[in-house]
Amino acid sequence: MNILYINHYAGSIYHGMEYRPYFLAREWVKLGHNVTILASSYSHIRQKNIVIPEGKNYLKENIDGINYIWFKTPKYKGNGIKRLINIFVFLWQIKSLRYDADLIIASSTYPFDVKVAYKIAKQNNAKLVYEVHDLWPLTLIEINGMPKWHPFILLMQKAEDFAYKHADKVVSLLPKAKEYMVHHGMMPNKFIYIPNGIDIKQIKEPLPNEHQKIINKLREAKDFLIGYAGGIGEANALDYLLTAAKILDKNVAFILMGEGINKEKLLKRLNDEKINNVIFLSAVSKQQVATFLEQMDALYIGWKNLPIYRFGICPNKIFDYMLSKKPIIHSNSLANDLVKEANCGISVLAEDSNAIANAIKEMMFMQKDELAELGKNAYNYVIKYHDYSILANNFLEECFL
Repeated sequence: MNILYINHYAGSIYHGMEYRPYFLAREWVKLGHNVTILASSYSHIRQKNIVIPEGKNYLKENIDGINYIWFKTPKYKGNGIKRLINIFVFLWQIKSLRYDADLIIASSTYPFDVKVAYKIAKQNNAKLVYEVHDLWPLTLIEINGMPKWHPFILLMQKAEDFAYKHADKVVSLLPKAKEYMVHHGMMPNKFIYIPNGIDIKQIKEPLPNEHQKIINKLREAKDFLIGYAGGIGEANALDYLLTAAKILDKNVAFILMGEGINKEKLLKRLNDEKINNVIFLSAVSKQQVATFLEQMDALYIGWKNLPIYRFGICPNKIFDYMLSKKPIIHSNSLANDLVKEANCGISVLAEDSNAIANAIKEMMFMQKDELAELGKNAYNYVIKYHDYSILANNFLEECFL
């Protein structure tokens, strides 16, 4: 079968996020399918972007058996007009080629790619799947405060409704989103829940020397290391972790690895408030992240207390955490608390620094075998429910029921 996967922000283990298209496609290739990923040459979440040769509009590349077509798009910063231009240039570019496909997956965060995917599906008499990562435009309305009558919101809502109506199947990463989608025109039997997953056979690589030296030094000086690896943005709620760090005994150290728009603000807090037990490290490759996580005593993940989370969430980082066999402190008010489901750590309310600090204290006083048991629960859970080889097979089976 020929599968065409349209994901503006698709990456790979060699380029950085998004990883989901790469891991699903790699499994489908193993099953004997021909997979082509259409992606933008530039993405703000990738560590390594693509350079398109001068005079060319796209670059074809085969990566681990997957056919990538990178389309030339302009660079941007933030969420302003330049990002919109990047989006619409990508959509215009992908219409310039013809494709041979039996299954079309429209999977960009925004819903505008669905109409292009619909036309390609019609040309090929192919099945169309709309894959939903986030509920746009609802996320922009509830988190960014954009009014429902804003022209961009109206345009996006029209595209989302079109997707629910015309897609043959709707694959959601959000477990509780079915009712919302039905309200916007989806037939109930179209809904499929396929969460994010993990490459359980991932290769680990050593950390950069400067990172490892810092961790070794902290290991000698501190009794307990709390790790965080991922984006450093508003949604990650790291402000509350910093406040918890101020509350706690100095024998615990917090190591936060990653990049994001809030990093400078948080570094300023460390300086202004003289928070001495928090260290920031620069982002590393996915293979190196696994090495970092295994060296921590416990791991932290947190979220803001937002209404949009009533539909659930499916973050990649929590599966990386689970695979590392480490206990997890989860600060959340989500509809689906994976840490609680897996019995692999301590869950506390979102935006509650005192509760976060108390959870860390509780873990610090646990016996080593108790911490190991929580880590084992995490590992067993992620292997059973989030192995990409299983999810990839489920994806195709559900789409062709």
